[in-house]
Amino acid sequence: MELRLDDLQLDGLKMYQFKDGYNFTSDSVLLANFVSCKHKDICVEIGTGSGVISILVSHKQKPKHIYAFELQSKYANLAQKNIDFNKIENITVINDDVLNFKKHLSQEVEVVFCNPPYFDGEIKSVKKEVAICKHQKFLSMEKLIVCAKDMLKFGGSFFVVYPAQNISKLIYLLTKHNLMPKKMFFAQPKENKNANTVYIMCKKGGKEGTLVLPTLITNNDQGDYVMTIQKLYRDKEVK
Repeated sequence: MELRLDDLQLDGLKMYQFKDGYNFTSDSVLLANFVSCKHKDICVEIGTGSGVISILVSHKQKPKHIYAFELQSKYANLAQKNIDFNKIENITVINDDVLNFKKHLSQEVEVVFCNPPYFDGEIKSVKKEVAICKHQKFLSMEKLIVCAKDMLKFGGSFFVVYPAQNISKLIYLLTKHNLMPKKMFFAQPKENKNANTVYIMCKKGGKEGTLVLPTLITNNDQGDYVMTIQKLYRDKEVK
């Protein structure tokens, strides 16, 4: 497939993407800026796609290492191309089903993050490679959450984005598997629109109590990203 090169407008970072394939959205950028980790931390991304979230987390947070799992070899190769292009040395792409993570990780980790497949209804007529990125038929949300919990150390953090309308399902599954929501915010496309996504940070074995941050409005009346979103691309200090 033909590639295009997109400028992330952040310290010269650029990303190759397939012109006719699955491309990252603002959800990925917001999640990357929501993720918080320390320099000594080992992190895991579940479903890295083009590698954009891991690359942004690496650049801004500088953790010790990130293991980026990607089921599809086509996208795993693309992620590796982007990592090499941007000269990043602390990301390892693992082309395997994340459910096999114990074959690749020898220890529990401090941070897991994921922009998961959202859809769990009938698969519409899309390419299989795009369906795998978007549809829970290929990795259910509960299996993903169990996997994240099993990877994490006690007290470790899990960061995830999900459709706001399905927040009750998400919180039920998280708490069921001992991942306690500790911080969250909603994002909505415009002031007069409902929130369409929710971003949640959980702690494995955490106590009850959740900090709900102000809702983020992502676009102005002309449909352009507001300055807050643009700042997330450029400001390395944003957490």
